[in-house]
Amino acid sequence: MGVLDLKRRHFLRSASVAPISLAAPFAISAAKAEGNQDNGTEPYGSFEEVARFEGPGPSGIAVLPNGRIFVGFPRHAVDHKGATLGELVGGEVVPYPSAGISLPSTASPAECLVSVHGMTVDRQGRLWLIDDGKRAGHPLQPGAAKVVCIDPATNTIVHNVVLKVPALLPDSHMNDLRVSLSHGSEGTVFVTDSSFGTKPGLVVVDVGSGKARRVLTQSSAILPEAGFLAIVEGVPRQYLPKHPQLVSGGVDGIAITKDEKTLYFAPLTSRKLYSIPVDILSDPTSDDKKLEAAIRYEGEKGVADGLDFDSHDRLYTTNYEHDCILRRNVDGSFELMLRDPRALSPDGIFAASDYVYCTFGQWNRLASFNEGHDMRVPPYLLVRFPIEAPQPYNALPESAEEKPGIPRD
Repeated sequence: MGVLDLKRRHFLRSASVAPISLAAPFAISAAKAEGNQDNGTEPYGSFEEVARFEGPGPSGIAVLPNGRIFVGFPRHAVDHKGATLGELVGGEVVPYPSAGISLPSTASPAECLVSVHGMTVDRQGRLWLIDDGKRAGHPLQPGAAKVVCIDPATNTIVHNVVLKVPALLPDSHMNDLRVSLSHGSEGTVFVTDSSFGTKPGLVVVDVGSGKARRVLTQSSAILPEAGFLAIVEGVPRQYLPKHPQLVSGGVDGIAITKDEKTLYFAPLTSRKLYSIPVDILSDPTSDDKKLEAAIRYEGEKGVADGLDFDSHDRLYTTNYEHDCILRRNVDGSFELMLRDPRALSPDGIFAASDYVYCTFGQWNRLASFNEGHDMRVPPYLLVRFPIEAPQPYNALPESAEEKPGIPRD
């Protein structure tokens, strides 16, 4: 399946491009000759290819402090027969924590992994993941959607919280998650439900009690933006719920500051970034009115899927419109970290101590967004680039004081 390759290698793609118009069925070439950018810009920065995947496309990524690497391969878009959670070992994807749990199984959906999406690592070094529970072409089964915690020291599941109604809806798409061990007896998990329907929301899970609640389903900070338009591989794509033209949905990207005090999040179909205090969000007595009042608009960040903070509380954000990864510094300014024509639908992102890792899933080329034509071109990539220590802090110029989205004390 995956082959580990820490040397930068290249793959060739067709140079032919079919004419495209809004009136005609959407089509994307199998990509352009290497080095050509759809938006006419040059590649920027560099990265290492950590792994290439010829089989199912990767999504979630997590790296332990000791360097162990885990990758999720969800089944909600393509019901593949490979592992839905794998560890990269000796250059290969090994089903994790076991073949019986990660490969397609006849076991109860609550007792195996169905479709692993987002994942993260807590400050104790444990792996947390969201199983969206969905298999393409199949209805969501009871027990399939769940929050799972695995102790890598023993390779055993230590928490398995099944999501149920009303936190879980029939058209839920549990997408990503973050964890605070500072809230609740066993920690609190925050899950983004992007939703394949019309009711995205944040799901707050108290691990100790197993109770989950769904919040902010009517908030503009959670919902996809009506009339949204993005240019993806040079093609104008609109947000049309009944006829999807692009990867779209409600709240998706999620990240938590290292002190576990502030949660950042963003809808997939939006360019806006928001935050909320974790104390308020984790409090079961906080109703939507109180939560809405606590949301802070943090300004625009481009069209993003994955979000993650490094140890310096700098926020890394993928950008599927410009095939790039950005970094939002603590003063609210942005830097371009890398831009490359191979960075198609940069998805899961994880900031380890020394590198930022990201998966390129080519999700914009799925058949469901291209009139039934699967335009993806394997291999799918897992890449990384080094984290640099922050430069000495410089005070913001006076002109920046009034810019929206810059946090103030």
